[in-house]
Amino acid sequence: MTCLPTLKETVSRGLRRLALWGPGLLVMLADCDAGNVVTAAQAGAQTGLRLLPVLLALVPLLYMVQELTVRLGIFTGRGYGELIRSRFGPVWATLAAAGLVVAVLGSLVTEFTGVAGVGEMYGVSRSVTLPLAVILLTGIVLTGSHKRVDRIAIAIGAFALTFFAVAWSARHQLQVMVPQMTHLAAGGRQAGYLAAALIGATFNPWMVFYQQSAVADSLTAKDFTSARVETAVGAVLTQLLTAAVLVAAAATLSAHGEPRSLDSIGEISNALVAVTGPFAGRLLFGAGVLGAALVAAIVSSLALAWGLGDVFGYRASLEDRPDRAPWFYGAYALAVAGSAWAVWLAPDLVSLNVAAQVINTLMLPLVLGLLVALSVTVLPQRYRPRGVYLWLVVFVGAVVCAAGAWGAAQGLRPSPAMPGLRIL
Repeated sequence: MTCLPTLKETVSRGLRRLALWGPGLLVMLADCDAGNVVTAAQAGAQTGLRLLPVLLALVPLLYMVQELTVRLGIFTGRGYGELIRSRFGPVWATLAAAGLVVAVLGSLVTEFTGVAGVGEMYGVSRSVTLPLAVILLTGIVLTGSHKRVDRIAIAIGAFALTFFAVAWSARHQLQVMVPQMTHLAAGGRQAGYLAAALIGATFNPWMVFYQQSAVADSLTAKDFTSARVETAVGAVLTQLLTAAVLVAAAATLSAHGEPRSLDSIGEISNALVAVTGPFAGRLLFGAGVLGAALVAAIVSSLALAWGLGDVFGYRASLEDRPDRAPWFYGAYALAVAGSAWAVWLAPDLVSLNVAAQVINTLMLPLVLGLLVALSVTVLPQRYRPRGVYLWLVVFVGAVVCAAGAWGAAQGLRPSPAMPGLRIL
C-alpha cells in the first residue's frame, strides 16, 4: 500500500525548495533596475498607458529565455560564455563577451546614476553616495558564498516592491486613461522608440550570463523544477514592478493629456509627489530605485566577471576566495568602481538611461540566437526544447527582436515632441 506524504512532510519539502530559490528570483529583481525604472517612468510620462500591454506581453518570452539558461546551467554544468566557446569557437565567444561588456557597463552607469540621483534628492552629494555604494557592493561579494550573496541581494532588491505602493497611491487618476491601452499607434514614433527601450530593459544580456553561471555553480538536476518555478515567478514579478512605475508616472504626468519628458531621478520623484503625496512620492520611490539599482549592480557585475571567465578561461566562482580567483574578483571590482567614477563625472540624464536600454534591444538577436542554438545542440536529448515549444520560442523571439529594431529606428529620426530621446 502506498503511503501518502503527511502534511508536515509536504510543508517541509516545500520549504526546502523555497530555500533553494536565489538565482532566478535575484536576476529578475535585478532586471527591474534603475534603467528599467527610468525607462518605464519616461514611457508613462510620454505615452500614458499605451505601452502597458507591450510590457506585460513580454512576460512569456522573458520566462522562455531565462528558462533555457536554467536548463543549460543545470544539465551542462557550464556557463553561457564557456558553452559558446566550446561549441561555436573563440570568435563567437569573443563577440558574446564584447556584447556583455557593453551591456554591463551601460547598465552599471544607469545603476549608479540611480544611486546618485536618490542621494541628491535628499541633498547628499554623489561624491558621498557613490563611494559608499562601491564599498557596499564590494563587501557583499567578498562574503564568498553564493547563498549569502543571493540572500543579501534579494533583501536589498525587495525594496523595489515599494513601487506597488507608489502605483496604488496614484490609482484614482487612472480611470480616464484605460482606453489608451488600445491605441498604441496614437503614440507615434515616441511610442515606438520607448517600446524598444522597454524591450531592452526587459532583456538584458547579462541576465543570461548571470543566471546560467549561478545555476551551474550552485544547482543540480533535482533542483530543475524548483528553478523553473522560481524563474516564472520572477518573470511575472519584474514586469509587474516595471508596470507599477509606468502606471504611476502615467497617472501623474499624462492623465490630463500633456505628456512631458523627464531629465532626472529627482524630477521623476518630484512629479510623483503631486499625486501620491510626499511619503510615497519621495521615500518609497527613492527606496525602490536604490534597492533596484544596488541589486542590479551586484548581478550585472557578477555576470561580467563570470562571463569573461567563461570566455577567456580564468577561474570564476563565488565559492573561491579572492586569492584563488583574483581575475574574477578583480573584474567585478573594476567594473563597479569604474562605472561609479564615470557617473561621478557625468550629468544625470534620463535620456542616457533610455538609450542604454535601446542598445540592449539591438543585442537581443545575438543573445537569443546563441541561446537557442546551444539549447538544441548541447543539452541532453531529453531536455532539449523541441516541437511546438521550440518554434514558439523562435517565433516570439523573432517578433520581439523585429519590433525592437523597428522601434529603435524611430529614435534615429528627430521628433519635435520628444527631443530629449534621440539616440543620435
